[in-house]
Amino acid sequence: MRRLIPMAIASLLTGCLAFHRGPMPGEPASATFADVDGARVRYVDVGSGPAVVLVHGFASSLETWAAVMPELSRNHRVIALDLKGFGWTDRPRGDYSPEAQAKIVLDLLSQRGVDRAAFVGHSWGASVVLAAALAAPQRVTRLALYDAWAFEDQLPSFFLWSRVPGLGETLFGLYYDQRPDERLAAAFYDKKYLTEDLAEAVDKAMKRPGTRAAALAAARGQRYSRMQERYRTIQQPALLLWGKEDRVALPSIGERLAAELPHSKLVVYPRCGHFPMIEAAAQSNDALASFLAEDAK
Repeated sequence: MRRLIPMAIASLLTGCLAFHRGPMPGEPASATFADVDGARVRYVDVGSGPAVVLVHGFASSLETWAAVMPELSRNHRVIALDLKGFGWTDRPRGDYSPEAQAKIVLDLLSQRGVDRAAFVGHSWGASVVLAAALAAPQRVTRLALYDAWAFEDQLPSFFLWSRVPGLGETLFGLYYDQRPDERLAAAFYDKKYLTEDLAEAVDKAMKRPGTRAAALAAARGQRYSRMQERYRTIQQPALLLWGKEDRVALPSIGERLAAELPHSKLVVYPRCGHFPMIEAAAQSNDALASFLAEDAK
């Protein structure tokens, strides 16, 4: 009986996480959108040259790449997007797996007239990039992965328990009631980057309609056991950029992924956590630009 009571409460809360379509309060007037696979997807498309697509991580947005886009757009056409469920993109009911998100990225590129591109992904977004390389290798010229989240044994017990109907809704409802600075603390080595403005921006983003439902769907869609056995088949050049002090995706994961990808190079940045594009901006931007320059030859 004691075990049934929490589950009964969880079941009552199942309907509390609603999805959402369409514009949301506070949407930037300058934002551009495309209708992709039934979702209104926010994107930016800047610069010219060989195409590069930037894919953010879990519970994030294209703003992750704010320090990267100006550098890359000098010599590349840069396309960045808010994945389904995050940023200012729709939060519809449906599939939020890396494979489904990869299809959205590929279909957006098709709409923009891009047949082939280099793919850059951060954290969970790296699994979206890997899924794209597996699904459409002819469209991916090379891969750059920051602190990748791409193996089944990386999933915390919180995500595994969230697969249970009802319980997942309760857990995500409670988790996103926590203070955003507490959730972000593990992501940065240098706490100067953990500013009030950042915490406030994350808090506002998580309060947008449908975000908790979409985040839960994305967590439930992370079934890496069906993907990770195929990483060895990826033949494109791959650059792995990692924070040495990353507590979210441990550096040992970078070593493991580098061993899995046949044509990869791992670069590790000291005194850096889960966001090298922020904490090691100059060094990681230089490494990324040099790696991508190969497409221009």
